[in-house]
Amino acid sequence: MAAVPTLMRPGYIYNLNAMYSPQLLDHFQNPRNAGDVAGADAIVEAANPVCGDMLRLSLKVADGRLTQIGFKAKGCVPSMACASALTEMVAGKTLLEARTVSEHRDDLIAAVGGLPQASTHAAQLALDALALALTQLRP
Repeated sequence: MAAVPTLMRPGYIYNLNAMYSPQLLDHFQNPRNAGDVAGADAIVEAANPVCGDMLRLSLKVADGRLTQIGFKAKGCVPSMACASALTEMVAGKTLLEARTVSEHRDDLIAAVGGLPQASTHAAQLALDALALALTQLRP
């Protein structure tokens, strides 16, 4: 019997290690805060019409702080990783602090260890969803 070609091996993901940082792959393979937050104070859905990536954020606030944030994503590896990293970046922050995060795409890109130029849309989608969710909440 012939050996199974490398690309056919179960669990093998084509060339991801060469394309993406270890931090990005960790967020993709072990997403933080995945799922909807029960009793959320804000729920938004954002999409990138060019590539089709979709992101849903749900947030819960207490005493002016984001106490819980969850996400559901459908899209490329960077989109899922950026959503996961974003939830870690803003959890526990005040609404004002979270608004500041939503204005700094480079910080999110750094949190996932960098992105290929063609994938920077993933960070922008996550930040756009956060900014939209924050508009639903009082300061």
